[in-house]
Amino acid sequence: MTTVLTPASPLTAADRCDRCGAQAYLRVVLISGGELLFCAHHGRKFEPELKKIAAEIQDETGRLTAAPAAVAED
Repeated sequence: MTTVLTPASPLTAADRCDRCGAQAYLRVVLISGGELLFCAHHGRKFEPELKKIAAEIQDETGRLTAAPAAVAED
């Protein structure tokens, strides 16, 4: 998916997919205004249609495969 880095705030666990309610990893800013949030699954499923109507796409799906940060031991 082609993405644009936006100054928007990072997505959090409180951001939910508009389709199924799962955690959102994509924010789609629409050309017509407003935004849609999608989980990785629905973002991939609707990718062709989203590209047609998106002014910007904030894609944070890389967080799903990123290694967790190391925890410092005392």
